[in-house]
Amino acid sequence: MIASLKQILVKAQRGKYAVPAFNINDLEILEAVARAAERLKSPLIVQTSEGAIEYAGMEYLVAAVEVAAKSKLPVVLHFDHGKNLSLLHQAINSGYSSVMFDGSLLPYEENVRETKKVVDWARKRGVSVEAELGAIKGVEDLVSVSAREAILTNPPQAVDFVHKTGCDALAVAIGTSHGAYKFRGNPKLDIERLKKIRRMVKVPLVLHGASGVPRDILKMAVECGADIADAKGVSDAEIKKAIKNGICKINIDTDLRLAFTAAMRCALKKDRKIIDPRKILGPAMDLMTEVAERKMQLCGSVGKA
Repeated sequence: MIASLKQILVKAQRGKYAVPAFNINDLEILEAVARAAERLKSPLIVQTSEGAIEYAGMEYLVAAVEVAAKSKLPVVLHFDHGKNLSLLHQAINSGYSSVMFDGSLLPYEENVRETKKVVDWARKRGVSVEAELGAIKGVEDLVSVSAREAILTNPPQAVDFVHKTGCDALAVAIGTSHGAYKFRGNPKLDIERLKKIRRMVKVPLVLHGASGVPRDILKMAVECGADIADAKGVSDAEIKKAIKNGICKINIDTDLRLAFTAAMRCALKKDRKIIDPRKILGPAMDLMTEVAERKMQLCGSVGKA
């Protein structure tokens, strides 16, 4: 069943666990994460970015998720990192149960004003709104955000922002980064900053750019020819600290991409005569399902549907 983001995250906030949110671009990724949710009885947040909509079409994506949501599990259809107001308005009126307006690179007052506009649109349709304060460096779908523009979330400003906008969830910047090639060394999240925000802000908090590349999958991809040996991410230990201190939603994209391409590379390397797409995409779906299950276990959402 289609559920609202607010409904899912308020429950997670009370239970002190998080729900992974998976970015999808096609049917294979959707089926993989839906299968994981069914197996582990976890609530499911499915996200589409502006790039995914450009690639697959909003109507097709909505229809596919509506089919996946025919089970009894709660499924959120979320618009991730929406910057195009026209596209956000369309999503609100096309079946999305949640949208994110990303005004993190705008001047503060403009971010407040535009976020409030999206909240007003969404309220009329019963749609949840996630907003962002503070920028996450790296690659956000089609947009590159430089380290110079990466500003950590200011706790008192977060209080003011939530009060003025009425958003249902807030994505905070505490030291994460988008993309596979995101860190040098072992990244540490600013947990003290997160604690302050959690004490001061009442709405559920969201962590973006927190993919942690599974080492076995990274090894598998490299052995099959992928040039990604230096891809790194946030450790499971850091993720657990973030969840313990108030994060209720964790976005997952890079991990699924790496699993998808690693399995495909290996299938093609193993049998160069393959011409049946199902024999290539099948192993990719299986590996993405495994990754999704790991993330649900890490977040503590297993059995919470």
